[in-house]
Amino acid sequence: MKALREFIKETFLFGQEITFSDDDSFLEMGIIDSTGVLELVMFLESNFGVSVADDELVPENLDSINNIVSFIEGKHSPSAALPNVTDGQTIVEGSTAPTV
Repeated sequence: MKALREFIKETFLFGQEITFSDDDSFLEMGIIDSTGVLELVMFLESNFGVSVADDELVPENLDSINNIVSFIEGKHSPSAALPNVTDGQTIVEGSTAPTV
């Protein structure tokens, strides 16, 4: 995720050569604050084709390079696009239909 690392360096570190690992917490290191998360989300949505819901704005998804990569991969995985399946019926936006 070179593009992600470059965005973080340019946007939040203003090009400074501060070293951080892919597991380092952006919040703990003071790299990104709560308002910076909104800039990060806009970048992810426009560059990686993901939509970030309000309930997904949590450190487990967005507080390190590795967390973001896992989050984006999860959004793009085939299982993320599958609807919920229960008792032979597929739930699609509040309606039910038999599975085929």
